[in-house]
Amino acid sequence: MSVTSVHDPSHREALWELESAFERGDLISVFGRCTVSYEGRAASELGPGDRLLVLKPDGAALVHTDEGRTPVNWQPPGSTHHAAVRGGRLRVRSERSSPSETLLVRFERVHQLSAMAVTGGRDLELHGSEEDLRTRVLERPELVMPGFEPLETERETAAGPVDVFGVDEEGNPVVVELKRRRVGPDAVGQLARYVEAVREEVENGSAPGDTAIDGSTADGSSAGRSAAERSAADGSVADGSVAGVLVAPSVTDRAAELLADRGFDHVALAPTGDRPDTGDGDEPDVREDDGADAGDDDVTADEDATDATD
Repeated sequence: MSVTSVHDPSHREALWELESAFERGDLISVFGRCTVSYEGRAASELGPGDRLLVLKPDGAALVHTDEGRTPVNWQPPGSTHHAAVRGGRLRVRSERSSPSETLLVRFERVHQLSAMAVTGGRDLELHGSEEDLRTRVLERPELVMPGFEPLETERETAAGPVDVFGVDEEGNPVVVELKRRRVGPDAVGQLARYVEAVREEVENGSAPGDTAIDGSTADGSSAGRSAAERSAADGSVADGSVAGVLVAPSVTDRAAELLADRGFDHVALAPTGDRPDTGDGDEPDVREDDGADAGDDDVTADEDATDATD
């Protein structure tokens, strides 16, 4: 692997290295004292500080500090990188056109710049997947709650497919949402939509469970089913309630509050062999990628005179 690394380069030297690295399609890291500004669907500013900028050949740009695992600002793949020296500072800009977003990092001083030709290792072999978690729940349903009996997986509802659907020991429907890693409020909202969809089915007299995992007949035959399963299959429930359970290694504090507000339960469970969750409290970045394609523009190091000035 070819690696280029320069310590305390001048701004011009850093620009030359960046231009060469852009042309080669290298992975680039720049560490130094800088300011960071973002304009797009929102706007943000970071004052002077020592930070690490990572520029990837697929267009992604990440700005890291000395805290947390998530970047303080970023641009998604498909963006284009530019560099220039202006006003006594090295300016590195990452932008995309749809939606229009610009991340501008102005370096007062560059402590180190490295460029690496990184190849291979892109095929991730995933251990501890959501499917592993589902299997664990089906094999040991008591982990969800005492007396829980799973009836279906990927059960269709008006809000989408439920990961695991079943009944409690009283015959009441239970909606189980599976997540293989630490989750936040979005997962609670997803669970709430599924619970509401099943509740509407119950109120309308629809059968909460039409096919049991144990292979009961599709015509609704109750042969071989427990009393709880028969109760769910014929549309009658003990008290009309629908329980919601979020199964995940851990949840954020805000997610825990929302679960409690809605009367849902959280079961702390990880897929077999999954890496323990650190629970460092990092929340997802508020600027979520909407999946829009930024196009296939060539990466360039030039910055024309119409760009924003210092």
